[in-house]
Amino acid sequence: MEIKSGIEMIKPKIMNDFYYLHQNPEISWQEFKTTMYLKERLESLGLKTMTFNDMTGVVGIWDQQKQHKKGLTVALRSDIDALWQELDGKWQANHSCGHDGHMAIVLGTVELLKVIGFEPNGTLKIIFQPAEENGTGALKMVEKGMVDDIDYLYGVHLRPIQELPFGKASSAIFNGAALLIKGKIYGTAAHGARPHLGVNVIDVAAHLIQALHSIYTDPMIPASVKMTQLKAGGENANIIPDFAEFSLDIRAQTNQLLDELYEKVKFRLKGIGDLYGARIEIVPSNKIPAAEVNQEAKQIMEKAIKETLNEENLVPGIVTPGGEDFHFYTLQRPSIKATMLGLGSDLQPGLHHPKMSFNHTALVSGAEILARAIIHTFKRGKNGD
Repeated sequence: MEIKSGIEMIKPKIMNDFYYLHQNPEISWQEFKTTMYLKERLESLGLKTMTFNDMTGVVGIWDQQKQHKKGLTVALRSDIDALWQELDGKWQANHSCGHDGHMAIVLGTVELLKVIGFEPNGTLKIIFQPAEENGTGALKMVEKGMVDDIDYLYGVHLRPIQELPFGKASSAIFNGAALLIKGKIYGTAAHGARPHLGVNVIDVAAHLIQALHSIYTDPMIPASVKMTQLKAGGENANIIPDFAEFSLDIRAQTNQLLDELYEKVKFRLKGIGDLYGARIEIVPSNKIPAAEVNQEAKQIMEKAIKETLNEENLVPGIVTPGGEDFHFYTLQRPSIKATMLGLGSDLQPGLHHPKMSFNHTALVSGAEILARAIIHTFKRGKNGD
């Protein structure tokens, strides 16, 4: 069966998967029902599955190779967790980053390959990875050995309308590096009438914010440092507070610049602490690497996009400051040839907005693009080119 005919047949299944996953969001490391749903869907498609005793997530394995002949191992990865957000006055899990769509696309890819009678000349792995939102899921999959045998790895992410409109797709997403920091400031408490006897941690934090704004780096490389959380003081308004907690969000388009920024932040923190006589402690809580895109994988994705959406709708690559733990796979296993499909879907008002919405028809295009990329990758391995 031709791919275009096959995609028409599986549209309802893609939408059914999406609606179920959208209505049953689960936050990082608590994706229990999501894991079971994905496991059952993969098994219904004839794939072997692997789950884990100590973590969520599931890996599907489609292996047609002969025992005496080693073929390629190609993998598709989707993140599966939701965010915890206030929506319509209630705090709840919410798929506002599109992971429900990513899961539906990857399941749809497998459905399409099955419908058209495709058989991989090697092994196809389907990695449904937990905990992307807190940046720890990919590293756990690496730790479990799930990517040790992978030659090519493809991911997918719906893109905001500001980057890609519906009907267009990118062959790579050049995500930036990100580092989140938790910090504490220790000062000296005093009566509000005698501020000279204390060290006000709010004053320290205010100066710190200004100092962060004075950090300069190469203007040709996008980068930013900002304070994103600050808590200080107690119930009484007449006490000079002696303790504060804060968070910093540091981003850069390259891994090298992120390291440079971190050193400059530490220098500013020490100087301000010494200036006020306060103690400032920081602990990096989460680090996400910048993208390292493989050109061969990118070219395969370009070909798949052209065949699905036509050449004029191909965007070779987009640069975004957002972080993505997908890139831990290539950082930890440099031999993997990887890229991530950026899918235009008229997503608005933006990623992580509690009422994010997008054109669901993009899910169908995404499944077709990834299916074509898988087919071309196995053909390349078979032909040895």
